[in-house]
Amino acid sequence: MKVLLGVTGGIACYKSPEIVRRLADHGVEVQVVMTQSACEFIKPLVFQAVTGNPVHLDLLDEDAEAGMGHIELARWADVFLIAPATANTIARMTAGIADDLLSTICLATTAKQVIAPAMNSMMWHHPATSANLETLKSRGVEVLGPDEGSQACGETGVGRMLEPDDIVTAIVEGNNTTVAEPGLLAGVNVLITAGPTREDIDPVRFISNHSSGKMGFALAQAALEAGARVTLVAGPVRLPTPAKADRVDVISARDMHREVMQRAGDADIFISVAAVADYRVTEQADSKIKKSADDMVLTLTRNADILADVAALASRPMCVGFAAETENLETYARGKLQRKKLDMIIANLVGGTATGFNSDQNAVEVFWPEGGQSFSSRSKQSLSVDLISLIASRYQRQNTKDRS
Repeated sequence: MKVLLGVTGGIACYKSPEIVRRLADHGVEVQVVMTQSACEFIKPLVFQAVTGNPVHLDLLDEDAEAGMGHIELARWADVFLIAPATANTIARMTAGIADDLLSTICLATTAKQVIAPAMNSMMWHHPATSANLETLKSRGVEVLGPDEGSQACGETGVGRMLEPDDIVTAIVEGNNTTVAEPGLLAGVNVLITAGPTREDIDPVRFISNHSSGKMGFALAQAALEAGARVTLVAGPVRLPTPAKADRVDVISARDMHREVMQRAGDADIFISVAAVADYRVTEQADSKIKKSADDMVLTLTRNADILADVAALASRPMCVGFAAETENLETYARGKLQRKKLDMIIANLVGGTATGFNSDQNAVEVFWPEGGQSFSSRSKQSLSVDLISLIASRYQRQNTKDRS
């Protein structure tokens, strides 16, 4: 794959060299075009060093064929990614202005165009920006993010550029033609949990785990592509919401239990991907616990088991669980499958491997009462398509059996 990275004049461009490095890790060839404003934030030499290619700055290039470098670059790229894409750049793209190299390529290229917006939250919420983005989307431009959090201006809100790993994952997987079969889950309500939970100790400390939420969000996307109506109950993660998913954000295991149980009765399939804390602190302190010479002793109370409670409902959805194990994978997974009376369990090894928590890759073993299937290491997006296809097949078989 060939990616032309456009860098515009926003403070978030300090992240752009990392995008180049991450793309290179996937074997992607990258060239960079910068606006003059971007050069005020970061030197072109930085991008030349990480790409091994000269950086393109000028609309008319004496070294290019016929002096028209914008045409050569427009033809070269498979994907034209602009990261960061400032409010000004988005407005210029919408208006079709072509008075510098980057904006001219926008009009000259037939490559897939992707933008990663980055701006102050007030600029992001301005009606003009919203209208411009809708126009670009209608023209086939893909919009990644933005994220929510602290900004260079000192404010907190929506407008941060997505992290390089998330942008690169979207680019690499977005050019993978493997998608869930359309209509496979048409009309089916799918309820998915994703991410970790946080169990407060005091106002500044909490107990949590390493779950990134990537697997659950990838499954939500694959289920949507298969035609399902998806409700995604997410723990504290900063991942972009899959388009058309109904996202419910929660913090603690009790929050997640409440939201899931309220919706489980309307679900046809429940996929419990979240790494829910088994225990919470029995007595949460109202103020910060001060450090002392003695060890801190915490008394923990068992949290409700969300997956088991859904599986125990009189009128229950098909229940699919996840098991993250460090050893004895099949033994522990099949034990959980039987003990919780699940329809299917998806198990993977975590800890000291290149798959599982925080990784973009995963390898799993899937078990159901009368069988199982292995899936070797692959991207979580690709794996999710395979898993949704398998879940849909088991769901349809189960429904056929129930009707007979």
